[in-house]
Amino acid sequence: MIDFYVGKIRHQRMRPQRHAFTYRVFWAFLDLDNRQQIGEQSLLLSFNRWNLFSFHDKDHGPRDGSDLRTWIDEIHTESGLELGKVSLLCFPRILGFVFNPLSMWFCHDRSGNIVSIVYEVRNTFGESHAYIMRVDDPQKIRHVWDKRLFVSRFIDMDATYDFRVAVPDEHLKVSVRENDSQGHLFSAVMAGMRKPVNTKTLIQLFVSHPLMTFKVVGGIHVEAFRLWRKKAPYRSRPEAPEPVSFPTAELIP
Repeated sequence: MIDFYVGKIRHQRMRPQRHAFTYRVFWAFLDLDNRQQIGEQSLLLSFNRWNLFSFHDKDHGPRDGSDLRTWIDEIHTESGLELGKVSLLCFPRILGFVFNPLSMWFCHDRSGNIVSIVYEVRNTFGESHAYIMRVDDPQKIRHVWDKRLFVSRFIDMDATYDFRVAVPDEHLKVSVRENDSQGHLFSAVMAGMRKPVNTKTLIQLFVSHPLMTFKVVGGIHVEAFRLWRKKAPYRSRPEAPEPVSFPTAELIP
């Protein structure tokens, strides 16, 4: 029903001011259709109610608490894909709080083949955008598309994302490069190892990663302050885009 991946996130900015940092984090990876049963794995874990660890529908998709399975099926209607199993990679709530800069939906057809990934990006201004990308080769997933949502006060909108993804198994590995007209601007790597979810594991994670989801937001603002101190150029925020897009994906060999 739900597993955790324990690992690190590394960010590196190349120019005009070089800046890098690494944080220890963990992600939840859950079967969307069985999310209501996650509480059966531990008394410390619950669905749509407060707990030490929890998952809430209103943290994703339309963010109004409506059924996420209905939302993910509906946004695939335009692409002509009929979905089977859907798994969601995200941060869990800890003590009722979470902020997910990036959530990833791994969507399979009814035969079990992965057919798309939805990259749901959220910024600190309360805006979010979901990019739906078709998967042609599950062994070599690479998606490149134009940036639609303003994320950082220090990066222009005229940029592209270049994601390389391995479907999570025993390991998690996602890398992204952001490029602009001058080339490589920013990169990030998410890497972790799977851990089964039980009460012992949850206690260990809470102790080893205290208040992790609070630190995600705190870290964003701390790193922004450090960039400001380095005199990184400041950008104005444009209007938010439509909530979902179907970028033209180029699968690069």
